Formats: sequence, structure tokens, C-alpha cells
Amino acid sequence: MDYTVAMQRAIALSEKALGKCAPNPIVGAVIVDTSGNIVGEGFHDRMSSKDHAEVVAIANAGANAQGATMVVTLEPCNHTGATGPCAQAIIDAGITSVVYAVSDPNALAAGGAETLRAAGITVVAGVLETEAAFSNRAWLMKIRKNRPFFTWKVAATLDGKVAAADGTSKWITNETSRADVQVLRRQADAIVVGTNTVIADNPHLIPRGDFAGFTHNPIRVVCGEQELPKDAQIFDDAAQTVVVKTKDLDVLVEKLNELGVNHVFVEAGPTLGSAMLDGCLLDELIMYQAPTLLGTGKEFFAFDYPTTITDQMRMDHISTDVLDGDVKSVYRIRNGE
Repeated sequence: MDYTVAMQRAIALSEKALGKCAPNPIVGAVIVDTSGNIVGEGFHDRMSSKDHAEVVAIANAGANAQGATMVVTLEPCNHTGATGPCAQAIIDAGITSVVYAVSDPNALAAGGAETLRAAGITVVAGVLETEAAFSNRAWLMKIRKNRPFFTWKVAATLDGKVAAADGTSKWITNETSRADVQVLRRQADAIVVGTNTVIADNPHLIPRGDFAGFTHNPIRVVCGEQELPKDAQIFDDAAQTVVVKTKDLDVLVEKLNELGVNHVFVEAGPTLGSAMLDGCLLDELIMYQAPTLLGTGKEFFAFDYPTTITDQMRMDHISTDVLDGDVKSVYRIRNGE
């Protein structure tokens, strides 16, 4: 049987956990009976339950799990942590085959496929692996590099300006673009800005709009050495706020690791953003460009040393969408890879 459609559903389920799962991975699971019908599904939502996606899907399927196939975005875990091993839960449920997308790179939890096979369960790996890995890229990056995944969001004119010469910047992009940013904020575990941004713009950094199922907001993190106004909006009780009073990016990463976040949404200005990019800390650039020109003003990115054409930083284009005239482009930053 072709389990592509079921895996697409599992990936979509996993993405419902974005912003609600750290420090754990996002995982979606679907249970399919012998006729190809979905009889159970679930995803891991750490904010409401300790149960992993596989266990949620098994509970959802009930007796229908017996003799069925589980389709899951990540290799079922094989260790006992806050919950028991998912591999054993699958065996106990009477599931006869498991199809998964991405092998678990975490040495502590890996080995689920081997345990399942040893129990006589048919295991198929690598179905829609690229697609599932992209959805779960933040956690996979954290396992690989021992740091969160950083996405830098920039709103700029066609000539790369993020503010006019007099410092004004509201608004460069349109309402549709700004609404899209709120979705990305909501899917992140933390939002990082520099002290300059807090002083100049006094942002609230709380996702706006109606997001059903969310009971918390991303952690607000401010990095830099400047003193902040005590009445700044980021100091209200709408979310946790952490001030990392340093320009040392290693200290910033250490603090973010302590906070247990997977995906960091960087809304910093040119100073901090450029420093992070130059320091190989940014993994993704999301660029919103309005169909406007400023001519003079603040550039969104600048190195502090002379460059030549061979110093270009190449990026991989992921996607482009037009949002009521604004252009949203997503790029993967190679970081020397």
C-alpha cells in the first residue's frame, strides 16, 4: 500500500505542535487499517499532555489499532523518559506494521525500529523523509548542533531598507504580510530582539490574532548591553521575558539552550541580525519585501569589513509567495555547509 497520503496527514498533524512542543520534536501519527482507512491519529502537544503522538493515535484508534499500520513522522522512541517507550506501546497495541519518515538522531531515544522488527512488526523507513525533516528542522538542528534553529525575519523595501533616514519604519509591509508574521511568531518557541529594537520601537512581541489551542506565548529574549526602559512593553506579564545582557552570542546560545527552546524567531535589527549572520548563527532568512523604494535609510544587513564579489554569502531558495503585492521569500542559510 502507498502510504504517501497518510504521511502527508501525519506531517500536517505534527505542524499543529509548532510552538507547543519544545524541547521535544514535533511528531504526527496516523493509524491506517487494512482497507486504507484512517482509524486513529494524533500529535504530540507537550503543553496539554505528556503523551507522544503514537500513544495519542493509539488511544484515538482504540480496538481498531489491532492489525493496523502506524504512519509516523519520526522513528518511534525506544526509551523511558516522562513516558514509556512508544515502540513498546505500538507492540502492545497489536499494530503489525510501522511506516516512518525520519530516523531518530537522538542517541538517547533511537533504536525504536530495531525493537519493532525484533517483535515481528514490519518497518518501512524514509517515506516523505525530506518533507517531514523540513517541518521538524528546528529540533533536528538542535540535536545536530546543540543549539536552537534561528530564523531571521526581515521586512524591507525593494532596495533593502528597513527604516527611513529619519529612523521611521512603520509600516513598510502591508497588513497581509504582518498577519503572516503573527503566524510565524506563534509557531516559534522564543522571539529574539536586540536592545536597540526595544529602545527604538518598544515592541510587545506577542503574537496577535486568534490562535485556537494556544494557551501561552513565546519567550521574549532581549540581547545587548544597553539599559532598557523599565516601562517597555516586553516587561508586562503576557509572556516570560529574559534579558541577556551581553554582546557575546555564545552566551545568548547558552541561555537559549537553558530555556529548552527549539525554534528561535529573530526579529532583531541590522546590528544584532548582521552579527548573528556573520557568526554563522542564522539558519533561515524570511524576507518580506514591499514594492517600494527609499533610496536612503537603514540597510537590513551590513558587514563591518570590506568585501569583494567572491565574499557573497550564497543561500538556497526555499519558497516565494506574493502577499497582496508584498513578496515573501524563504531562504536556507548554508553557514559554510
